[in-house]
Amino acid sequence: MSSESAAVPRPHHPDPDRLPVRRMTPRSRDEPHRVATPLELFFDLCFVVAVGQAGRELAHDLADGHYGAGLTGYVFAFFAIWWAWMNFTWFASAYDCDDVPYRVTTLVQIAGVLILAAGVPRMFADQDLVLSVVGYVVMRLAMVTQWLRAAASEEGQARTVALRYAAGITVCQIAWVVMLALPHDVRPYLIPLGILAELSVPVIAELRVRTPWHPHHIAERYGLFTLIVLGETVAAATVAVQSAADEHEGLARLLPVAGGGLLICFAAWWIYFARSVHDHLRSNRQAFLWGYGHYLVYGSAAAIGAGLEVAVESAVHKAHISETAATATVTVPTAIYLFTVWLLHARHVKTGVEQALLPAASVAVLACTAAGGSGVLAAGLVSALTVAVGVVLHARTA
Repeated sequence: MSSESAAVPRPHHPDPDRLPVRRMTPRSRDEPHRVATPLELFFDLCFVVAVGQAGRELAHDLADGHYGAGLTGYVFAFFAIWWAWMNFTWFASAYDCDDVPYRVTTLVQIAGVLILAAGVPRMFADQDLVLSVVGYVVMRLAMVTQWLRAAASEEGQARTVALRYAAGITVCQIAWVVMLALPHDVRPYLIPLGILAELSVPVIAELRVRTPWHPHHIAERYGLFTLIVLGETVAAATVAVQSAADEHEGLARLLPVAGGGLLICFAAWWIYFARSVHDHLRSNRQAFLWGYGHYLVYGSAAAIGAGLEVAVESAVHKAHISETAATATVTVPTAIYLFTVWLLHARHVKTGVEQALLPAASVAVLACTAAGGSGVLAAGLVSALTVAVGVVLHARTA
């Protein structure tokens, strides 16, 4: 992830029907009309299945008052999903050749995330990591083959970068498999070390020379995944409201939660896409902070959906926690989302009073927690008001 390419990019003319196998050469940062491919969109949609599983398990744990176990499982599960997605996204921006081996390998990665998704309930319920680790290793070893293909088409320092990626990812996967053979009581100490090792691979691999990436393409890819995660949040909340209404006929109690949840999700979409950010992605440092920081954007967006499920259960008296605690499961991730989007995204394109709007909104949303059962609706109204004020301020400065 850098403004400096590891090699001189050569023209790229995808035509998989004519060339089923081609050299995996780097793509140009200035390539015109670079957009997400159908395969990338399919990749995102399959990955959100795992996001939905993690969100549902988080909702169950939070509703039962198992805060520590739920949040710990969610953080680790979401890291595995996000890290595999992000690594593929930046690799594709640099080397997507759209030939048959590339497509097949990407489909293997999709199979890996579906295996991981199938293992998420076991991980939350019994701390059984086997299926989730198997799925993660499948995704990551498929990524190794992509880097080896890139290395075979590169030379000099660019080849070294690709081989470092392949070696580093392989070592990490061996470590995850070895961890499964160790006693359960040592795993909580080893998992953070494994995460640090995974995070260190790009830093070491691109220590001197960087892989190419396309600013418009990267900004679009992150934006599309944000859309899909928000869509999953809306879907999860809708199913929860429908199920609760069918079982308990408490529609009057559910409407404030449903209305507030929709306002939050609509505002989350509006705020993220209010301004384009691709012009900010000029250097490796800027792209690094922006790209990695989206772990909090995606994680909090998906957690809003889990929180809305908890709020729905609380409204029909099925949750084993207080109304205030149930409201906090919505207001806390909403506040994190608003502040993180401002920190990574909005502050680079806002001026004057607009700069204070999202930080102030995040504090106001948190304050809505004190409203108890009506707090979700209050947070939704605050979010909608934030959008309205932002539109007015932007119109005055335009």
